[in-house]
Amino acid sequence: MLKRLLSNDFPRSRVLAVILVGLLLALAFAPFIFPGVKALSVAAKVLVFIVLVASFDLLLGYTGIVSFAHTMFFGIGAYGIAIASTRLGATWEALAVGLLSSLALSFMLALAVGLFSLRVKAIFFAMITLAVASAFQTLASQLSEFTGGEDGLSFKVPELLSPSMEFFDQPILGVSIDGRLLCYYLLFVITLVSLLGLLRIVNSPFGRVLQAIRENEFRAEAIGYRVVLYRTTSSVLSALFATVAGAMLALWLRYNGPDTSLSFEIMIDVLLIVVIGGMGTIYGAAIGAALFLVAQSYLQDLLRLGSEAAGGLPWLAALLSPDRWLLWLGVLFVLSVYYFPTGVVGRLRAVRSQGATPRT
Repeated sequence: MLKRLLSNDFPRSRVLAVILVGLLLALAFAPFIFPGVKALSVAAKVLVFIVLVASFDLLLGYTGIVSFAHTMFFGIGAYGIAIASTRLGATWEALAVGLLSSLALSFMLALAVGLFSLRVKAIFFAMITLAVASAFQTLASQLSEFTGGEDGLSFKVPELLSPSMEFFDQPILGVSIDGRLLCYYLLFVITLVSLLGLLRIVNSPFGRVLQAIRENEFRAEAIGYRVVLYRTTSSVLSALFATVAGAMLALWLRYNGPDTSLSFEIMIDVLLIVVIGGMGTIYGAAIGAALFLVAQSYLQDLLRLGSEAAGGLPWLAALLSPDRWLLWLGVLFVLSVYYFPTGVVGRLRAVRSQGATPRT
């Protein structure tokens, strides 16, 4: 059963398996293990970025396509939910219309970009996608009548997902069982289903062809595979999953704006997470997203504690100032790349393979 569920793509490392199970349990019981609004928001953001990064890894890690338009599809999903909920009201029908409309738009845009651009060299395709993403962000800012412009859109969600909806009078294990908690577990289920779906895709015959194209495009084409068709299909699938991630973000925040889902900083974060977790590994998206977002959210708090503890040493206190959290985040990233050049998942699997190799 587990073999079929994971599409025969096991972690292939005991340490990695333990980390993945621990991460799954931590996210599943996050509202009860890590109480507080901030902790729950961080856990929800981790769920969103797991889907977003895994969808991007389908492009970069498995197909070898460098695209900077991924946040455009992420923003389309978020704006689809926001606009539909603003226009049609806080109903499930509005969420369905918003999601389906954004998926349809993402499908058409990804297909158009893929068919017209994937025939060019990799660097030129990357530049085309960057231009398209920038144009879309500008468009979202200018069409204030629909998108709210720079101010964005705030909207209401169905009452069942609203914080005001309480299912029990008394908290359970210190946690209020309300609509906000139900919304979190809705995101958790979507993330889990999306990851299993991506595992099935990359381990199917279609996924094997994508990896063959990544390794040697000319050889794959010589064998008889229509490379442009496969790469376009990969782009479309990746865009659809990114759209779902954007819809998840908007549903959780009940707000969306250009900086929330279309910022180029999000694209940079996605690239960093892919490198940290390991390219060409769906599991790497989960581990990388958790490590990066937890560090990004709590590094300032840790530095503040360190700075206060080092009050007797002014130079050390200044070095550990919370204002320098980006510097320390960069240091952590450099160290992770140095010690894990193939990402956390790639490194753990390599260690496992070396340990399993019989000595002569």
